[in-house]
Amino acid sequence: MSLNDSVRDMLARRIAGEIVLSTSPGATMRKWRNLLEVSQVEAAHELELSPSVVSDYETGRRRSPGSGFIKRFVGALLEIDERRGGRYIHQMARITLTPGDVFLDIREFIAPTTMGEICKALECEILVGEEAVNQNVYGYTIIDSLKAIQTLSGLDFYRIFGTTSERALVFVGVSKGRSPMIAVKISPFKPRIIILHGVRERIDPLAVALARSENIPLAISMLPTQDDLVEALLGVYRLSKE
Repeated sequence: MSLNDSVRDMLARRIAGEIVLSTSPGATMRKWRNLLEVSQVEAAHELELSPSVVSDYETGRRRSPGSGFIKRFVGALLEIDERRGGRYIHQMARITLTPGDVFLDIREFIAPTTMGEICKALECEILVGEEAVNQNVYGYTIIDSLKAIQTLSGLDFYRIFGTTSERALVFVGVSKGRSPMIAVKISPFKPRIIILHGVRERIDPLAVALARSENIPLAISMLPTQDDLVEALLGVYRLSKE
């Protein structure tokens, strides 16, 4: 089995498992379809169904899909990606040795965007480095903070940087922000900006102090949910292609 086949199998299990376990399977189907940049029409054509059927599942107008349909749906998304050159599968291949659910998304921008544009899209409060809003950012990685802390080794951590360290590292499921900043401090690579999502209380002063000492811009996204954050970053990515 080739590396890409292995990654495809890993992705298929991850996507199908997330849909099955989701309290809103239709919304999760839509999230993954968007992540792989597949339109409803394309998915429906691959499944030999009407686009309205796909829409009905995603909006919850139809009862939750069965395991057979989920398997076909996931297979259709990955088949379309492979025909396009396997862009998403290749991106995930860089992090395939890490647990699949640590990284929610990883992308390289087609054309650079600015730190300020990303912060605007994510409704960020910039805590450190506001003077750097015009600096270019070349990609982003969305990381589940708790799972990363629990499972990533030092070597695994390097994979979050994709092809360049001049990217936004977006940590979700954050409580106070200390752990992500400590992890970045001990890494030899430094991101362009760190964005935290999920902070419910006052951010740990140590996180802010570490950001200042390492000269890394630090921001908090005020978007309500992780899905909102993923969609917002996808929007920035799509704009970079225009």
